[in-house]
Amino acid sequence: MIFLTVGTQLPFDRLVTLVDKFAESSDETIIGQIGNGLYRPTAIEHKPFFAPDEMDHWFVQADVVVSHAGMGSIINCLKLKKPIIIFPRLSKLGEHRNDHQIDTLNSFTNVKGVHVARDEAELLKLLENYRTLNKPVGLKNPKINEMAKYLISLA
Repeated sequence: MIFLTVGTQLPFDRLVTLVDKFAESSDETIIGQIGNGLYRPTAIEHKPFFAPDEMDHWFVQADVVVSHAGMGSIINCLKLKKPIIIFPRLSKLGEHRNDHQIDTLNSFTNVKGVHVARDEAELLKLLENYRTLNKPVGLKNPKINEMAKYLISLA
């Protein structure tokens, strides 16, 4: 099962649309937390928002998580050792006020189990091959701890 989450702050119709289009030609079960955007998927089960216990449930049940490049989703997947595909919001498309999600994506490019998609083609390729994606090694990995400390120092 694929779990899609766009976070709780802003809509991310571009990501929701891409995952919905993938779902149209896929037999995979896809559950989506799609926020309050304008696009309404036709091929995935979705809600604008899930209660915290529902979110926890879907993160645990997922074989892979597809997400904006949000730290909450990334850290949750690292903790649960769930592969995650991250796709950044872009300020030039009005999806965020700046491009900090590109910085997040760049910071996690070489972290095992975090799979980055810089564009639509990379996202679709990762979705098509999601069952073969590496899982994270968890938060006890010294390199991840170093990265966490570094990211905290930037705040």
